Amino acid sequence: MKRAIEDSTALPPVVDRTTFTAALEALRVREKAHTREADEIAAQRRRLPMVELDANVTVTGPAGPVTLLDAFDGRKQLLAYYYMWHTGHPAAEQCQGCTWCAGQIQEISYLQSRDITFAVFCQGPYAESRAYYDFMGWSMPWYSALGSLEQLLEGRNIGQMYLVSYVRQGDRVFETYWTTMRGVEVMDNNYHLMDLTVYGRQEPYEDSPAGWPQQWAAEEPKLPKVIDGRPIAQWSRIAAGRSDDLSGGRCGTS
Repeated sequence: MKRAIEDSTALPPVVDRTTFTAALEALRVREKAHTREADEIAAQRRRLPMVELDANVTVTGPAGPVTLLDAFDGRKQLLAYYYMWHTGHPAAEQCQGCTWCAGQIQEISYLQSRDITFAVFCQGPYAESRAYYDFMGWSMPWYSALGSLEQLLEGRNIGQMYLVSYVRQGDRVFETYWTTMRGVEVMDNNYHLMDLTVYGRQEPYEDSPAGWPQQWAAEEPKLPKVIDGRPIAQWSRIAAGRSDDLSGGRCGTS
């Protein structure tokens, strides 16, 4: 006879359905208030002023340098994710947080239906980072912004992740919003789904009851995305037999 595996992980108290429903309904009041507050913040975001950029600043894509205006791909708006990059480092040492964020944005037809182009602006060389893109099997538009970062990220720390919103009017380009660090969580669905579970994200910064598992410590605050020394998403690519050798891309092009 099989012995039951003992599981001593902490759990919430067990109650009857009526008590459970009452507690959930009390939380729902706060959830609805949070939703309305998010709507109000979004409304304020739509009313921010904007700053003009040089539309002829270049980024590098598969066909070579193109202008920022070209990166809109004919649409009215552009959302650009600025991918952190460690030039000359192997795939296993590339940014865990950016691998997590960028990998979520694969189905972009819904954005495009609202006249929005999504693209990644990598902060490293095109050839090397494109080799990583191919290893990961991604499909979103990918550019290198190396060489133009001081203009594109004026006043910000180059080398940090950013999500930046642009709009164009004819051949003029304007920056309307940007966010960084936990602000880029908007790109991810996994964290939001984890937040619906009893143990949440299982990260040390969370306010959880005593005994809740929180083993996901992080080198980068709030971005623990590594197992056995690699960003988690890489392991399925390795298992599928893809090469993670980026050396063929290390030709120094930007």
